Amino acid sequence: MSELQIGYAAMLEQFAPAEAVALSAYAEEHGFSGVMAADHFQPWVPAQGESSFVWSVLAAIGERTKGDMGPGVTAPTFRWHPAMVAQASATLASMYPGRHWLGLGSGEALNEHIVGGYWPEAPERINRMFEAIEIISKLFAASIAGKDVKHSGQFYKLESTRLWTMPEVAPEILVATAGPVTAKRAGRHADGLITVGAPLEKISMLFGKFDDGAREAGKDPSTMPKVLQLHMSWAETDEEAMRNALHEWPNGGMKFPKGDIRSPFEFEQMAKMVRPEDFEGRMIISADPDEHRKYIQKFVDLGFDKIYLHNVGRNQRQWIDVFGRDVLPKLAR
Repeated sequence: MSELQIGYAAMLEQFAPAEAVALSAYAEEHGFSGVMAADHFQPWVPAQGESSFVWSVLAAIGERTKGDMGPGVTAPTFRWHPAMVAQASATLASMYPGRHWLGLGSGEALNEHIVGGYWPEAPERINRMFEAIEIISKLFAASIAGKDVKHSGQFYKLESTRLWTMPEVAPEILVATAGPVTAKRAGRHADGLITVGAPLEKISMLFGKFDDGAREAGKDPSTMPKVLQLHMSWAETDEEAMRNALHEWPNGGMKFPKGDIRSPFEFEQMAKMVRPEDFEGRMIISADPDEHRKYIQKFVDLGFDKIYLHNVGRNQRQWIDVFGRDVLPKLAR
């Protein structure tokens, strides 16, 4: 069993790039193992206020830290052709060997509709993602072998080419999933799984489907990373923690699919309907570090290898200080 790693979630929707890099370095100094950086073209709500280019920020994080890092998550399907995502990932992995993983998802209209194409239903988005994963995997494998590769599929074409800058070992491809069908396909076609905080029984089901898919492909699921992004709100008082959640991260209290919503200003209108009770069961909001520790430990016990923590408030350094001292050292397999 791999050693538990607790990383820092750099939310590029909330913090300017230089600040996100500085916070990532500060988190590592206080015991966080690595960084998951958000890939957004727009923030969820205007109050968050930022959305920088994740690949530039990851390169800067690579210079300032020593831990692992990757995008949580990139959609290799609409804003990007999958070959460009493969090139970006390979370059980062070449610059920082053994540190970079590639987190991929099927996309949200908030970020992907900006190129003006038709926004399809979820099944097509998922099919696009898995075809993109096929292209990226083929490019990684062929390029390491010094060969060209081509592709002609339902959604994408790739003329005969290779990645000329390539690390000795390809980055792990981790697929974000919240549903059983995608989890099983991820087990077959990817190297690991990413998900977000959810009821434990749902995550156990996703693990089971992922493991089934991995075994069908002849892989050992126990060797494949299972990664969690966990949103929370900690502050010095419960009241401040709740204010931070309502103002900075109201999307965490929205109990409906968000993949088809196009604008931060639409989310802002929906946020007016979010009430404190809407966060129950979706995100822990507390001033007590031990309450957060117990909550995180439940996911550790479930079998996650890496957990990236996101405190939704602007009080990042204070939170890093407290969690680095009072929470991280007490988490254990």
